Amino acid sequence: MSVVAAAGLTKRFGDVTALNDVTFTLTENRIYGLLGRNGAGKTTLMQLITGQNSVSVGDLTLFGERPFENERALMRVAFIKESQKYPAAYQVRHVLSLASRLFPNWDEDFAQSLVDEFELPRKRGVRKLSRGMTSALGVTIGLAARAPLTFFDEPYLGLDAVARQLFYDRLLADYAENPRTVVLSTHLIDEVADLIEHVLLLDHGKLLLDAPSEELRGQVMEASGPAEAVDEFATAHRALHREQLGGTARTTLRGSFDNAERMRAKKLGIDLAPVSLQQAVVRLTAEGTNPR
Repeated sequence: MSVVAAAGLTKRFGDVTALNDVTFTLTENRIYGLLGRNGAGKTTLMQLITGQNSVSVGDLTLFGERPFENERALMRVAFIKESQKYPAAYQVRHVLSLASRLFPNWDEDFAQSLVDEFELPRKRGVRKLSRGMTSALGVTIGLAARAPLTFFDEPYLGLDAVARQLFYDRLLADYAENPRTVVLSTHLIDEVADLIEHVLLLDHGKLLLDAPSEELRGQVMEASGPAEAVDEFATAHRALHREQLGGTARTTLRGSFDNAERMRAKKLGIDLAPVSLQQAVVRLTAEGTNPR
């Protein structure tokens, strides 16, 4: 079932085009990585899906309905962001109580267990929380809400490494028992790479990539070896990056690397190695990707 469907989606702010002719579908029960550099259009896209802004051109549906000013569709969405704001007079316990009334699938026991694990002070005012505690409160709400569509827009940036790992572990375990569609928008790609099942990569408002993460990993490889051999091998692929030291070159390539291509690389004395998801994203979105 389609959770979100976008066709020719464009959003303009005056003379600025934040999203340009974007088409994709989010399906049920998958973890997506919404990736891209700052200013790529990620926040604008999430704002459109969560009904915070209207579409300029194109079509966008959320659970089969247009999301803008659509309370029925938006009740099935949780949007947790780093700069999450809460009523100034509220304590942590008040925020959780409010969340329990807002989200139909709220799991109170799960929420309280997360509060304990993140060591959140229930009676402390939200204005007095550290950045890390504010982040922990956000991810607690996002997890315990168990909304059919949940966005995490970098709310875990304020967490230390131990707390971030706790979030990843709890997300994966709860997703296995209570599947839903989750979108992680993050720059900490290496940390979440094992969670992401499907990648949406935005660059300058355009959708650069829409593919399963394993497929992407198989399409982007690093070839290293004698410079002439590497350059010969690269002619059959798209070169994303090249560097050379003396007579040895290393090139990041995108293409098809079937058994025949791997054998050809071996005969040329070239080592082929997969790159990390983060490195693939960096190379795909870097300016000046033409080989030198």
